[in-house]
Amino acid sequence: MIRGKFCLLLCTVLFSFSALAQRVALSMPDHDDKKYYFGITFGVNFSVYQLDYTKDFVKTDTFKTIQPHWQPGFNLGLLANLKLTNFIDLRFVPSLAFAEKRIQYQYAIPNDSMVDRSLEAIYMHMPVQLKFKSDRINNFRFYAIVGGKLDYDLASNARSRRTDEFLKVSPLDYGYEIGVGFEFFNPTFIFSPEIKLSQGLGNQLYNDPNLPLTNALQRLLTRMIIISIHLEG
Repeated sequence: MIRGKFCLLLCTVLFSFSALAQRVALSMPDHDDKKYYFGITFGVNFSVYQLDYTKDFVKTDTFKTIQPHWQPGFNLGLLANLKLTNFIDLRFVPSLAFAEKRIQYQYAIPNDSMVDRSLEAIYMHMPVQLKFKSDRINNFRFYAIVGGKLDYDLASNARSRRTDEFLKVSPLDYGYEIGVGFEFFNPTFIFSPEIKLSQGLGNQLYNDPNLPLTNALQRLLTRMIIISIHLEG
């Protein structure tokens, strides 16, 4: 008797959930028929330098350690999306990325003194991505992105003549990006949170023999984690 009531209750609950799912109002039902659309994007970033030391670094007595650290920043830009197939889009997301790179280094002498310095960067961030979409489930969709990027640092100090510079970086960088995101369809727009890794492949180090830190490094790469919110139409 109890088992029969439990089965009846379970069937009632499952039927209620099924009926509720069928009654979900489909937002922007014609959106997938669009050949292209636009949007805006904003978010936060966390960036760091990846260092390769020179072969003579361990043999010198100038620096004891050189360590990069993650620092926060923010992004603001536009988005253009072109439909290629039902499951693949081509995206262009030009934006400005305000970032900061922190490096902490320790002199071997005198007294093992520690220095904490930062470099500010303003990147013209220009990624081109392929977006791989899942089937739409009511007002939800999952996607993954992969692509390449070109960055230009408007705040690069490569040509600076200031005497207090501790490190100089080149303005141009290129690399790749990978990430995942979600699309939540609303009546008038799509809300898309996304997280991606942006990895630079170009050597950012600008060689200046007058800077001791430059002489200790062989290569300087950029790495950035970007958490974005896209509002798409």
